[in-house]
Amino acid sequence: MTTQLWWYVARAGGLLAYALLALGVVWGLLLSSRIFGKRPRPAWLLDLHRFLGGLAVVFVAVHVGAILLDSYVPFSPVQVFVPFASSWHPGAVAWGIVGLYLLAAVEITSLLRRRLPQRVWRKVHYLSFPLFVFTTVHTLTAGTDRTNAVLRIAVFSICGLVVLLTALRLQPHQRTPIERRAPRPAPTPRAAAPGPTRPRPVPGATRRPVRVTLDAEPPGRVPVPPRSRARVG
Repeated sequence: MTTQLWWYVARAGGLLAYALLALGVVWGLLLSSRIFGKRPRPAWLLDLHRFLGGLAVVFVAVHVGAILLDSYVPFSPVQVFVPFASSWHPGAVAWGIVGLYLLAAVEITSLLRRRLPQRVWRKVHYLSFPLFVFTTVHTLTAGTDRTNAVLRIAVFSICGLVVLLTALRLQPHQRTPIERRAPRPAPTPRAAAPGPTRPRPVPGATRRPVRVTLDAEPPGRVPVPPRSRARVG
C-alpha cells in the first residue's frame, strides 16, 4: 500500500484536475453564449470561472508532483515534461504534457490580462478548446481508470455538452458583447415658431416703385382749406 500511495494520489489529482478544467470550460461557454441573458452579469460569475481554472492548476501540480514521487511507475523530470520521452504509454502521456503547456499559457495570460492587448489575450484564451481536447484524450488513454465505464460516460457527456455550448457560442446573435448597446436615436429638431411670411417674388415680374407724398393726409381726415391773407392798403 505504501509503495502505491503516490500512484493513487496521482490518479486522484489527475481526475480532479480534469473535472475542474471541464467545469471551467463549460462555465466559460455559458458566460460567453449569453445563457444568463444579455444583461450585465454579476462579478461572481466571472470570478467563479477564474477560480475553477486556478484550482485546476493546483491539482495538475498535485498530479505531476505525485508522479515524480511515485516509485510504482517511475517517471523522471524529462519524461514528465518532454513529449514521447516516457517509455510507459508515450502517446497517452504526450497528450497530457501538451495539455499542461496549453493550460500554463491560458492561465498566465489570464493573470496578465490587464497588461496585454485584448486581441492577444483573446487569441491565447481560445487555446482552451484544444486544451480540453488534449486533456480529454489523455484521460481516456492513460492511467488505470481509462477502462472505468462511469468515467467514460461522464467524459462523453461533458464532451457533448461542450460541443452543444460551442455551437451556441458560434451563432452570430450570441456573439454580441454585453457592453455593446444599441445607438440612441438622434433627437428630432424642434420646429421653429411660425412668423410673418413674405410673399415670394414671381419670376419675370417687374417691381413698381412706390411713390410717397409728404403732403398726403392720413385716411379719414378732412383737409382744411388754406387761410386767405388780409389785404393791407
